[in-house]
Amino acid sequence: MTLQPEPIMAERRQLINLAYRLLGSLADAEDVVQETYARWYAMSGQEREAIVVPGAWLTKVVSRLCLNVLSSARARRETYVGEWIPEPLPEPSEQVGGIAVDPADRVTLDESVNMAFLVVLDAMTPAERVAFILHDVFRYPFAEVAEIVGRTPAACRQLASSARRRIHAERAPATPATHQARIVRDFKRAWEDKNIDALVSLLDPGATATGDGGGVVSTVRRPLEGAEQIARWLVQLENRSRDLTIVERTVNGRPGLIAQRGGVTVSVVAFDVADDRITHIWAIRNPDKLRPWL
Repeated sequence: MTLQPEPIMAERRQLINLAYRLLGSLADAEDVVQETYARWYAMSGQEREAIVVPGAWLTKVVSRLCLNVLSSARARRETYVGEWIPEPLPEPSEQVGGIAVDPADRVTLDESVNMAFLVVLDAMTPAERVAFILHDVFRYPFAEVAEIVGRTPAACRQLASSARRRIHAERAPATPATHQARIVRDFKRAWEDKNIDALVSLLDPGATATGDGGGVVSTVRRPLEGAEQIARWLVQLENRSRDLTIVERTVNGRPGLIAQRGGVTVSVVAFDVADDRITHIWAIRNPDKLRPWL
């Protein structure tokens, strides 16, 4: 006889999806969800039975824990070495190394988890981020958001509106995935060929490139600006790393690249594309953030 999981565990995937969007880190999201379930099972049976909608209770606890993590993260970021970039996610079917992914832990890869979106979210205040994600992405009414954030519904409406303006101000016009894939493929070829002119032609003149090594591995300490500067840095990197293999992969739902050494992923590269040009490059090299890719 096969034991069926408790109904409460069916909420896990929704909670992981919410927590990842709020925190930009799968590891932190998993910790928060685990803590939430620990709190659920720490209650007496009578206390649990008194909760009319368990899923709503779990969501409230996850959101409040995320709010606490986001508030403390600002202090932690001050000691983080170099730039902090959200943790990149592969397609479940593209797990590097053949690691099986529990369906309950899969993050739905839609526009609310592409790297450009997550980077804008990371610049928001914790309250803005939570109000916006809960209302605009997960469709929670402002009355419920207010209870979680500890503000009035009107204040939460203003928080979400402010966050929405930030998103619209930063978001580039949508580029079809097939078109993005072609540009990323051309970029990969130019990078491998060390063709500076070709790289410059694929980059927006005002493009930026940001690296995240977390102080563990080397990368650019500050964002690079300008197509030519980025192109020359990429060629220098290729010259120093002749044993790297560049592979096309989906990164947070969009075409991207990974760099492998001896079959092990050592870097994940995400892109933002607008008007046939790459406007942003994010290179995540911190090994702690590459766990889903190993």
